[in-house]
Amino acid sequence: MLDWLYTAISWVMARWHSLWNLAFGDPPAESGLGGLTWVLAIVFLVVTIRLILFPLFVKQIKSQRAMQELQPEMAKLRKQYGSDRQGLSQAMMALQKERGVNPLAGCLPILPQIPVFLSLFHVLRRLAPGKDGLYSWSDDLTDEAARAKLFGAPISASFNMDGPKERSILEIASYTNIRVVAFVLIVIMCFTTYYTQKQIMRRSGPVEGQAAMVQKVLLYVMPAGLFVSGFLFPIGVLLYWFTNNLWTLGQQFFILRKMPPPGSDAAKAKAAADKPVIDPKTLAPKPGAKPVRPKGGRPADPAAPAGTADAIPSADGSSADGGSPRKPGNPAGGASRAGQSPPNRGKRKRR
Repeated sequence: MLDWLYTAISWVMARWHSLWNLAFGDPPAESGLGGLTWVLAIVFLVVTIRLILFPLFVKQIKSQRAMQELQPEMAKLRKQYGSDRQGLSQAMMALQKERGVNPLAGCLPILPQIPVFLSLFHVLRRLAPGKDGLYSWSDDLTDEAARAKLFGAPISASFNMDGPKERSILEIASYTNIRVVAFVLIVIMCFTTYYTQKQIMRRSGPVEGQAAMVQKVLLYVMPAGLFVSGFLFPIGVLLYWFTNNLWTLGQQFFILRKMPPPGSDAAKAKAAADKPVIDPKTLAPKPGAKPVRPKGGRPADPAAPAGTADAIPSADGSSADGGSPRKPGNPAGGASRAGQSPPNRGKRKRR
């Protein structure tokens, strides 16, 4: 299984090297362009792997958004259980299982990259000038890859070396140049790893439980571990990790800009920007057009005496309070019965 993986990684690198070698006109292995073709082969190995893993990245984003949607319900559970940590943990796990949310799904794009990283480390560690062909590489291709340089340091060299590989590498490069290039790449690799994880945390928003623990491990433990182990990594592996971090940073920047975390200031600003703006001029009546009166008639004048609001007829003859239409000549609203006169008229006749 491992030999098959080593062969696959070697084959992808060789294909990219052939393409760039053809693009640059087949430069000599010892020249700067000859080394650049192998450097670009490692860079585009990263591109190939990350494009293959892109569906896992989409799944990671969906899982993180689902976790963010659960935060209000998790806050209620924390209030409900109080100091009962065990009960709270069980309730949260049950809620996540019910909604189909996996808090560890954020690690999906990282896990498949581990065997790729270890395979590249294994291939480049075995590279040395004059060695036999490795996996899918011929003897000449293996020797060319071992002599390829980045800023004068072979991509197969490490900060610390020993044995026959050290002697063969020092025949084509100086230890000082190798260690300067390796140390600079180690520092850049650790810094970009830390910054990348900070950006991931910013994108995913606040999390609890196992996800929070995983984030802390990735934020602090991984950069520290890489700084210690980086002195044993070949320069090509350091270049691979640094390029992988650059890809992740660009991807995270794009996602944070296009899909900010729910509830964040960026999300609110984006929602406000996406909301259509209504021009007040479009709501005003056109010149010469009658203003549309609200249904139910005119509102009562607050300055009018009490009881007069009911006496104001609407456009259809009904009262403002929605009563029956009033007959003309009877503004008071009392409909006279047939053959009867209003009481006041009868009083006037008796006088």
